[in-house]
Amino acid sequence: VFGKDINLILILNNLSADRKTVKVDMSASTILYTRRAVTEILRAATSVELGPKQGKHIRVKIPYSHYGRYLTVDKRIQVTALCEVLRMQGLKLLVEKTIILEDTNIIIKLPRRVVVNKAATLEISYANPLPEPVSRCVLLVTLMNQQVKINLARLAPRERSKIYFEFTPRRSGPLQLQVDFSCDKFSHVKGFVTIAVAPS
Repeated sequence: VFGKDINLILILNNLSADRKTVKVDMSASTILYTRRAVTEILRAATSVELGPKQGKHIRVKIPYSHYGRYLTVDKRIQVTALCEVLRMQGLKLLVEKTIILEDTNIIIKLPRRVVVNKAATLEISYANPLPEPVSRCVLLVTLMNQQVKINLARLAPRERSKIYFEFTPRRSGPLQLQVDFSCDKFSHVKGFVTIAVAPS
């Protein structure tokens, strides 16, 4: 989840009856959705001794403080591990994992019934998932082909807040609502909901 430390485990298994020494070079970078690297946030190397038929786990931790300021709006991190079996020339294995950090910041609560030409009120809850305060908070609400920009107060670390948004639908049927939350530390955290508008 965005704002939390990332904990990974690399599992190495020796399937042979011989003892093996494996050198592991690990790296992690923030990336765009095209997989183009933006900033390297981790580089580490270690060696592991594996007995016959033995498996071992290598734990990797990427603290939020290492990746937070380097994330793009895609919120993707590419982790690679190059594993080389020593004394066995040319035997290498590359393991790759793309992590897409989830947003759990936007929660939209609808009234039980929304009717044409009657005012309805939504509850929009938003949060700061970070261990540090955020400011310049803005909520952009898009509904019925109109955008409303709402400037919000700063949020303390891990704080959640909410606003109430009133609107009056002019036609029955499905209505798309999009909420986009941005601040000085991150941007474009989105929430979507489809509102079923009943005829009057």
